[in-house]
Amino acid sequence: MLITRKPTSAGRRHQVVIDRSELHSGAPEKSLLASGHKKRQGRGYKGRITVRHRGGGVKKKMRVIDWKRNKFGVPATVKRLEYDPMRSAHLALVYYADGEKAYILAPKGVAVGDVLVSGDTAEAKVGNALPLKNIPVGMFVHNIELRPGKGAQIVRGAGTAAVVSAKEGKHVTVQLPSKEMRLISEDCLATIGEVGNSEWKNRKIGKAGRKRLMGIRPAVRGTAQHPGSHPHGGGEGRSGVGMKYPKTPWGKHALGKKTRKKNHRTDKFIVRDRRVK
Repeated sequence: MLITRKPTSAGRRHQVVIDRSELHSGAPEKSLLASGHKKRQGRGYKGRITVRHRGGGVKKKMRVIDWKRNKFGVPATVKRLEYDPMRSAHLALVYYADGEKAYILAPKGVAVGDVLVSGDTAEAKVGNALPLKNIPVGMFVHNIELRPGKGAQIVRGAGTAAVVSAKEGKHVTVQLPSKEMRLISEDCLATIGEVGNSEWKNRKIGKAGRKRLMGIRPAVRGTAQHPGSHPHGGGEGRSGVGMKYPKTPWGKHALGKKTRKKNHRTDKFIVRDRRVK
């Protein structure tokens, strides 16, 4: 659910936020917090900036999420729903029958008190994790593995869902949110339903200060810079790009340049490319 702020200031006039009244308002589960996590400020392992316009922001605690869902046949009860500052989706804290606790992505429609199960014998209902071979064709899924046992790698963002389109041999054809059709091993796990918090994409930040709290720093237009700093810079007065194609600060193609390697090892599993209309 979205909340439109009252225009008590210029920053709040167009601000639209997510209603979190149903989420847990206290601290996260202490035993499921990652130790040693620190902000990278856009820097890679060499200490050099690899992603620009990152830095600052409020401190965040990283939750350890169970991407594998490999406690087969053990029922897990949803204890509470929580906000996660690291991602767009909300989390569900589940208590397994053997006493173990875990965080999973909260699927749309799952509520406190629901019992979830994973494994071959699990029922095909929202929140349960099953191998793709046991999921009926036409059903929405998310949190999908690409290799059996590795853990979910795709379809994890808020409001996203893939569709099981067909089954043939040892592979299942899945239509991803990008409309790409991809073959995935029938033994890979997927969770039934779509990821919750689907209204996330409709929120409006409202003011620059909130972006800074999120750890995103200002981005300066190339045309506003010095010609020694950017290919778009320089010129008297306001000027456009003034070249064959827009460039990055390092002179590379900025728009439309294909960066995917030819004959990538996973290309053979793509049935239909996401760019094909």
